[in-house]
Amino acid sequence: MKTITSYIGGQWQPAGSHLLPIVNPATEEVVAQLSEADASETAAAVAAAQASWKSGAWARLGAADKRRVFHRISELTLQHLDELAQLECLNSGLPLHYLRHRQLPRIVRNFDFFADWLSQNVEKAGVSDQDYLRFVLREPAGVAALISPWNAPLALASTKIAAALAFGNSCVVKTAETTPLAVARFMDILAEAGVPPGVVNMVNGRGHVTGDALVRHPAVRVVSFTGGTQTGRAIAAAAAPGLKRVDLELGGKSANIVTETANLDDALDGALTAIYTNNGQQCFAGSRILVQRSIADAFIARFVQRARAIRVGDPLDTRNELGPLSNAAHYARVCSFVDAALQEGGTLLCGGQRPAGVGGKGYYLEPTAVLMPHNRARVCQEEIFGPFAAFQVFDGFDEAIAIANDSEFGLVSYLWSNDLAQAQRAAREIEAGVVLVNTPMVLDLRFPFGGYKASGVGREGIDGMRHFYTEEKTVTLALKRPAMARLGAYAD
Repeated sequence: MKTITSYIGGQWQPAGSHLLPIVNPATEEVVAQLSEADASETAAAVAAAQASWKSGAWARLGAADKRRVFHRISELTLQHLDELAQLECLNSGLPLHYLRHRQLPRIVRNFDFFADWLSQNVEKAGVSDQDYLRFVLREPAGVAALISPWNAPLALASTKIAAALAFGNSCVVKTAETTPLAVARFMDILAEAGVPPGVVNMVNGRGHVTGDALVRHPAVRVVSFTGGTQTGRAIAAAAAPGLKRVDLELGGKSANIVTETANLDDALDGALTAIYTNNGQQCFAGSRILVQRSIADAFIARFVQRARAIRVGDPLDTRNELGPLSNAAHYARVCSFVDAALQEGGTLLCGGQRPAGVGGKGYYLEPTAVLMPHNRARVCQEEIFGPFAAFQVFDGFDEAIAIANDSEFGLVSYLWSNDLAQAQRAAREIEAGVVLVNTPMVLDLRFPFGGYKASGVGREGIDGMRHFYTEEKTVTLALKRPAMARLGAYAD
């Protein structure tokens, strides 16, 4: 059985004494095992990253050379995309077709984007009153801790790796202990592409063991984390004594508003995509679907009909659209919200149980939707993180905005409307880091992505990443002798 170990200084390490099972959520079979890095092994990974950073092997490499490596990473990723998709499917349960054609191609877009940026970036310079020339020097922050979640392990890790390397940093990557297979394979791809040893390292293990040791290490200067809000708070607390910079992309409970002026065919496709893509396990899921009363009955009926027709089953079968949830504990939690919704006056519209035809193994749940009488219900307030939609009906647009904002989260909001005034109001008034009008989620690294309130701190996107992964130094050169007091010049 394959054992995933730490990758430190360009070398895979021998397995340690504490091994964790890696389970295929589609079959519940153990497909590999993971060697958990303790504090000592994690410190060795940080030391390797720090040594590579100080050596300048990557940090001082010219932009043209970095671009060549980035393009090579993209080439190798494309060559191995089928393999990476198989590995990601095996430990995550995400549908293979979705991984191969939508999620993992993001790796190539990430590295191509930063390769292009490296060829165009310039810093500020300016003359002040003809007296001073000022310019900015931008230097790598140093060692970056990059922590990616189990719902998109390699796609999200690649975003962080590409950004950290583009700005000259070295890093230590940690993904979820349940989903390390594709991320581990990517370490070899990076090395083959020409990333020097020690620039990208990987440690594996549980958050309270490996993750905590990584975040607290004094040589780590920045911590980028994508995952749950509770874990994000713990990371921020662990990083605070070291005054480390943190970027936290956390949970969401995004409202998806469908008005009577919307193109309802588009809104239907968008609503289904926003909640059931990625097995429903995505931070920007449109999990609260708010429908205007005049169209509610017809729209909900069409949604339920389509949801019941979604193909659920073996994620390796490219005909299937929905696979299993990630792990047993998460599966039990998601399923528990069915009873919670009914106890709070909700109506089960579809799903809520194990689908027929999948056998007795695997963490499968039918695409589920409930109709709730109010927004204070648990299923409307807590992030469920599964194929579970909560419908609510509204009358006026003021009410829709109020419901959308009645949440501790503020990551994304969706609006389906052909009323320009409503689109403008949504852009101004919805408390979310991203407002999407007549479209499902689309990402563009030129623009910021992140959340309000409990959905996070910081923004991913070129400007936010540039400030996060670098130190800025302002240099001031006098162009002529400045006016200065001549202290002591006139002493007797």
